Parts: sequence; C-alpha cells; structure tokens
Amino acid sequence: MYPGKPKKQKETLPKESDDEFLSSLPKEKGWRTPSLFLFQGFWCQPKEIRSIISTQKHFIAQDTDLILATIPKSGTTWLEALMFAIVNRNKFSVQHNNNHIQHPLLTHNPHELVPFLEYKLYADSNSLPDLTMLPSPRLVATHVPFGALPDSSKTSRCKIVYICRNPFDTFVSIWHYLEKIRPESLGPLPLEEAFDLYCRGIIGFGPYWDHMLGYWKESIEKPNKVLFLKYEDMKVDACNQLKKLGEFLGFPFTEEEEKGGIIEDISSLCSFKNMKELEVNKKGKGAISDYENKDLFRKGETGDWVNYLTPSMFERLSNVMEEKLRGSGLTFTLC
Repeated sequence: MYPGKPKKQKETLPKESDDEFLSSLPKEKGWRTPSLFLFQGFWCQPKEIRSIISTQKHFIAQDTDLILATIPKSGTTWLEALMFAIVNRNKFSVQHNNNHIQHPLLTHNPHELVPFLEYKLYADSNSLPDLTMLPSPRLVATHVPFGALPDSSKTSRCKIVYICRNPFDTFVSIWHYLEKIRPESLGPLPLEEAFDLYCRGIIGFGPYWDHMLGYWKESIEKPNKVLFLKYEDMKVDACNQLKKLGEFLGFPFTEEEEKGGIIEDISSLCSFKNMKELEVNKKGKGAISDYENKDLFRKGETGDWVNYLTPSMFERLSNVMEEKLRGSGLTFTLC
C-alpha cells in the first residue's frame, strides 16, 4: 500500500526514569533542544534516545529490507525519492504518458514513502508500529551510526545505502535547517558558536567523522551489504550513480530501459528543482515530526560553504577532517 502510515499495535514499553538516565550521560549544549546527550557514542536529543532504544529492541530486519542511512542534511530526501522510484518503477511509471504522469512522489514528500525508524515508525515510545503494512521490499531510513543499528540489520541479508556530503557543505546546510526549526525560546544559535560545536563533534548523531567512517569501513569490508555514496558524485554524474544504485538494490536497469531514457526520467522526477516546486513540499507539513516540508529544501548545491566560512574556519575544519579521516581512504572533493 502506497502511501500509508503503518497502523500501531498498542504496547506499553518498559520505562525508567528519563531524568535519572539522562543525568548519567555526558551533556552539551543542543542545536534545537536545550541539550544533547552522548548516548552509545554519539550525540542525541532526549526524545530520540527512547525511540532509538525502541528501534534497537523491536525492529527485526528482513532479508529483503532496504535501509537508507545518512547524516542529516546530506541528501537524505533526494536518496529516499530515488530509491523509491527505482524500486517501484514497475508499479509506478516515471515516464510521461500524454505529457502526464501519476506518481506518489508528486503528491507525497519522500519521508512519507520511506519512513524513518526513529522519527516515524518508533517515534511513539508507548506503542509499536505494525510493519506488516509496509510493502515488500520495505524501504526505511535512519540517521543513527552503523554501530547503533538494530542487530538484525547487521546480521540479516538486508542492504544498506549510505550517503554523505563534504563536511563543509553539511555544516552550512544543517545550521540553516536547524535555525529554521529551533524554538524561539532558545534564541538564535550564531554561526560561529554552531561551528565550534560542529568541529568538536557535538551535533545530533555526531561526531560526523565517526558516523561516516563507521559506514565507510563496512562498505569496504562488505560491499554487497553496504553501498557508500557521496552527494557530490551524485550531483556530477547522476545517471551512472543511479545505475550503480539500482544494481546494488537488486533492481538493475535493463538495456531496454536505459535506451528508453528511464534513468534520466527518474533523475528528473527526483531532482531538487522538481521536488522543491511540488505543492506538497511547498505547503505540506509533517513529513518529519511537525515541521514544514519546505524547510527540507534550501539550495541543493555544492560549494555553498564558501559564502559562510572564513579562511580560519576552513583551516580549522580541514585540520579536523585530515586528523579524523587520516589513513581511511575516505576523501572529499571541495567545489
């Protein structure tokens, strides 16, 4: 069934004193909440901690599951749309018929079609989702680091697609986004202060270098299990990247499809420009929590960091990334 919210099965999850538990964790200033807590080796907001625990405890991955894992603001919405379109292209045509197509992506934000484990499916700690309502193969998304994934997602034959972005553009994008949704009661978070937190690794689901390296190493050790993509590569050569993505997901494009232009049609349907102009993404709300969908779309460009970071900020983050990624083989192209 597309689209649709999985119905909930009522179940009371065991609870402990949140205050007592949180007080035992290292704490730092938050970006859109008063505080972030160091939970299982990464920084997390209080509300998300319980949903992540619920996900780890209750989500049982199936061998056919396809999981999208990302750092926030690194191409998540774009990849959700692309994965949905690729996997369901025989069910929902992406090609024009009499100059008109009907496709769920034209009327629904991608987050509705590829639900987040911690933000949607397991967001309510008092009940569990009925995942039988999700069509097979199940498409789900997450922001958690590899080590925090449910055990079954690591031991099953499910596949994980990971995308990240150069850390400079990621910072600018996440700062803009969180400034939009940051409660007025917290006051603004100046760019300089946010940058300092970022370079210290204090950001939701960070440190980002640990996040990237976790999936990077898995993609090298288990290339049939984890596909590691870069936002910049997707922007430069979308068609070849989509071919690689389709092959990895188990939905390769046929020679006939390629000649018929279906890869280009999927790329066009899921393009930033097209998605940003859709009514559901201009006026809709609730794809992520109760935030406006339009806030998920800003520029979708590479290299915008040059308009915000000073030379000294560039040098500091460059040094951090050189230190943290040294010897891993993971590098980024700066535009």
